[in-house]
Amino acid sequence: MLAIFLQTLPFFAVIGLGYGSGRTGFFSAEATAYLTKFVFYFALSAMLFRFSANLSLADILDWSFVGAYLAASLVVYLIATLVAFIRRLPVAEAAVEAQCAVIGNVGFLGIPMLALLLGEAAVGPVMMVLAVDLIVFGSLIVVLITGSRDGRLRPAVLATVGLGLLKNPMIVSICLGLVVSSLALPIPAPVNDFLALLGGAATPGALFAIGASLATKSAERVSVAGWLSFCKLVLHPAAVAVAALYLFKVEPYAAGVMIAAAALPVAGNVYILAQHYGVAPARVSASILISTAASILTLSGVIAWVTST
Repeated sequence: MLAIFLQTLPFFAVIGLGYGSGRTGFFSAEATAYLTKFVFYFALSAMLFRFSANLSLADILDWSFVGAYLAASLVVYLIATLVAFIRRLPVAEAAVEAQCAVIGNVGFLGIPMLALLLGEAAVGPVMMVLAVDLIVFGSLIVVLITGSRDGRLRPAVLATVGLGLLKNPMIVSICLGLVVSSLALPIPAPVNDFLALLGGAATPGALFAIGASLATKSAERVSVAGWLSFCKLVLHPAAVAVAALYLFKVEPYAAGVMIAAAALPVAGNVYILAQHYGVAPARVSASILISTAASILTLSGVIAWVTST
């Protein structure tokens, strides 16, 4: 585990650098917002397009893989929801807590880290995890929050969900890359070099942005945030491991990537949704902060385990 910990340490060191810059005020909240926008819309999109353009849909679409990840995630999602209901929380808050329990920072942290630590072959499985998170759970939370507020599910909500998916640059870049791949369209050398140069900024930019954004997070509601962090860092990868290795019999390498992806800390986009809808943003903020700090050890342990089996 020590060797893996030392390999993951530089990633968390860049996160720490961003955190320090944010806490000292050297990097303002406005600067963090613009850096995040640059990474989200440009650097990360270029990286995803370049990766997916060199893959075929057959390389990444494995229904046993999707079934294992989705089934395991739904189990943890339901556990977190049940605990929220036992605490007599409304549906909207339960949905946000369940989202914290299963949605990891796949885009900003998982893709760059796992591609480097587990090899570029990990990109396809990580993209499938990202697609399930965005399409299934990203839609589910919007449906549950708006449906609980309106008392019914209006067609306009489904239209909003669909439009949100179509406007998500990660989904768009992956789909465009797969189209280029399926049509066997050649990518001119200057364009490939441009994508490589721009995509190269995704890893340091995303990690720094994670740290800088954490500087604005608080650790309120620590007990609840600790429970949600436990769900995300322990229960989620454990459930995924059982589903992938024993129930769905996923190919070992892909299963290992899936388990490592499930061990990622709570994603920042959960906070964006919580803040947008005004549902427990402080709770989500604390969950992101605690899970990211704890994942320095837990994520290293999970990666060390999947690479040794």
